[in-house]
Amino acid sequence: MPAMVALAAALACRASAEDGYRLWLRYDRITDRALRTGYAEGVQKVILETPTGADSPAVSAARAELTAGMRGLLGSEVSVVLEKSAGQVAGAGAEGYSLARRGDSAVAIAANSDAGALHGAFALLRHLQTHRPIGGLAVTSAPRIQRRILDHWDNLNGTVERGYAGNSLWEWFVLPDYKTPRYRDYARACASIGLNGSVLTNVNADTLALTPAYLEKAAAIAGELRPYGIRTYLSARFSAPIELGGLRTDDPLDPAVMAWWRAKADEIYRYIPDFGGFLVKANSEGQPGPQDFGRTHADGANMLADALAPHGGIVMWRAFVYEVQPGVDRVKQAYREFTPLDGRFRPNVVVQIKNGPLDFQPREPFHPLFGAMPRTPLALELQITQEYLGASIQLAYLGPLFQEALRSDTRTRGPGSTVARIVDGSLDGHSLSVIAGVANTGKDRNWTGHPLAAANWYAFGRLAWDHTLDSGDIAEEWTRMTFSSDPDVVAALGAMLRTSRETVVNYSMPLGLHHIMATDHHYGPGPWAAAGRPDWTPAYYHRADEKGLGADRTATGTNALEEYSPEVARAWGDTSSCPEELLLWFHHVPWDYRMRSGRILWDELCLRYQRGVDGVRQLQRDWDSLAGLVDGERFAHVQALLRRQERDAREWRDACLLYFQQFSKRPLPGGVEPPEHTLDYYEAVQLHYVPGTPSGK
Repeated sequence: MPAMVALAAALACRASAEDGYRLWLRYDRITDRALRTGYAEGVQKVILETPTGADSPAVSAARAELTAGMRGLLGSEVSVVLEKSAGQVAGAGAEGYSLARRGDSAVAIAANSDAGALHGAFALLRHLQTHRPIGGLAVTSAPRIQRRILDHWDNLNGTVERGYAGNSLWEWFVLPDYKTPRYRDYARACASIGLNGSVLTNVNADTLALTPAYLEKAAAIAGELRPYGIRTYLSARFSAPIELGGLRTDDPLDPAVMAWWRAKADEIYRYIPDFGGFLVKANSEGQPGPQDFGRTHADGANMLADALAPHGGIVMWRAFVYEVQPGVDRVKQAYREFTPLDGRFRPNVVVQIKNGPLDFQPREPFHPLFGAMPRTPLALELQITQEYLGASIQLAYLGPLFQEALRSDTRTRGPGSTVARIVDGSLDGHSLSVIAGVANTGKDRNWTGHPLAAANWYAFGRLAWDHTLDSGDIAEEWTRMTFSSDPDVVAALGAMLRTSRETVVNYSMPLGLHHIMATDHHYGPGPWAAAGRPDWTPAYYHRADEKGLGADRTATGTNALEEYSPEVARAWGDTSSCPEELLLWFHHVPWDYRMRSGRILWDELCLRYQRGVDGVRQLQRDWDSLAGLVDGERFAHVQALLRRQERDAREWRDACLLYFQQFSKRPLPGGVEPPEHTLDYYEAVQLHYVPGTPSGK
């Protein structure tokens, strides 16, 4: 079988060094002899129960994974047999599975589809990799969200916008003739955590992606992903009828434009029969869109949706929009544009919304559109790549951020109106549900640049499958599968992952500060930066003056709070009840305001920045404690990156505190280290060719 042969070859080519290529699918021999013996005796046979009991590409992939995985973990061969299921597997849905003991020496994986059997195969291997007991095994699991997608901001020239792990995975120039084995390994990794879709091209779309030559290339990638249940999607440039079709307009209500898109959809499905649909960025950051013709987002989305509907495709229409000439607080603009359109979108349209109302900041409140459009399916867009969290240089495990977003309670339909329940469709009764993550993958050998950044890819997939999981448990799971089940490794690395995101928040944008990074590359500090238009400048957001710090978004300011439910607005609108993590997001706070710690704002701000630096130093100590317990190659790589992160953290602290000190006119409190350089020094720092920067410089 091709899948089995390819997988066996891939595993046979392992290097002795650990370079991270295998991700969490390492399948190394379980060193605990008693545990390994118990598994070998209890799993001598795996039964795959599917509706047909017949082979298929997905079933072949499942059998190959089980055969290779069991051989690697147990050092023995396991029989994998197919059987026709007796009936529907309760609670498994279309893609889920059940795992159950079958006698003393067999495990049955039952599913209602071949894709479900594949997910069950990976789940069984994960169960063994994480050393869980198999006695009395009885697990049923099904995805809570229908479409679980990675959005690749990959360009046809091989670069990746906001990508920090090398060039694009997709080798467009040599496609369709050569298909690198990485495509299959990418699909395996995605399927193993329950992902089922991949948008191949950047949201800042290139019309070439829709030409026959590139559709043939995309079809070649789709063929590699298909056996693993991964459907292919493309970003669509709204002006394609003009740029490719020679039309004089791309007005979505023009009959010729509608006909062009219908013909283009028909063409795409001839190349890719299971094509998932379009991701669209329109009328945002200079991208063309329906508003260019006085039309609405619904008009544009519906036109594309009608073209895709006969084939079963969907449109993911992004709500990341803001006006070219800002007249209102930027964080209010998406709400203003989209809420009047609730209920006016076609059934196969989902409005895709970032977790917060600004732009993937280290911490944001949940987006007010969640809960405000009950008649429209809403997708959650998360950023796995670390655009504002230190790229792939700095350690920031984003599982807690994803969990924070999903569990946010909008209170729009009473307590329990969480973002997760809105996205999975259960709150408002929508059958179409989507969650998307902006991918952090590239051609670096370890896929994600930082050896620990793959935890973010993993966490996104696991939470996309089941948003009730705990991000700390996911971190432990990933650690055991990627590094070791040694208790010292699990404890130290688990602590590093759980605390790392908050550490980055503290040394970069604590207490609700946001968008104070350097212009363009977004890597380092820049609260002083000027970028041409007001809402690209940090001062637009931090509003520092001699009185205080923070953006007033209450009724006395921009009143962005009016977009939230009354209960949330009341709580966040009062400084005494607003979470301190969001304080400066919603309030302009006096420098001598008394915080809950008893310190004044200035002192608390300074100590938060210092806490961030100290947090990186703790990460260093935790990692250093693992010398000899993890492989030398990854140990040295992470150790070097943590040294860089500690230096970056000090630069963030010193630059920001020196800048804000101009306004507070207060000394640094005790416990805060003095800056190494002057403010002039930090303002003069220029970084060039930061990876992932759209301008290239």
